[in-house]
Amino acid sequence: MPIPSRRTLLASLAGAALVTGCSGGSDRNAEGGRGAPAVSQEKRLTAKAARESADLLGQYDAALAALPSLAGRLGPLRAEVERHVKAFGGAARPSASTAPSTPPVAEKDVLKALAAAERALSDRRMTALVDAPAELARLLASVAAAGAGHAYLLTEG
Repeated sequence: MPIPSRRTLLASLAGAALVTGCSGGSDRNAEGGRGAPAVSQEKRLTAKAARESADLLGQYDAALAALPSLAGRLGPLRAEVERHVKAFGGAARPSASTAPSTPPVAEKDVLKALAAAERALSDRRMTALVDAPAELARLLASVAAAGAGHAYLLTEG
């Protein structure tokens, strides 16, 4: 199976995000017309998304601590994940700068693990947006698309 070009991948991700993000409103989550259950659910989904983004940010920090030589490649992706944490209302942790206490790891293994983490989180977000109010669904779709793009970039070349 041929590998899609970046343009093709990004276009399909943007299309999926657009279709998904525009497909529903917050009133589908309210029970009997009351907004309280939707608000509570929205808060839970938002807190979970912030926590998961913060965890992913920690994985980027661990990767950079283990292999500082990847800073040029991982730095922009890490910065975007940090923005995702903030977009969901979470607090980003400072970047790790200490040397790791674990044995050396291969660059390809680090990239592969980060790509798998990005893919898994992107998939969870696409599943979660079905139950999310409209604005949160759009944010989840956008961040899921970014995560899928990150996974692609981590496995490319």
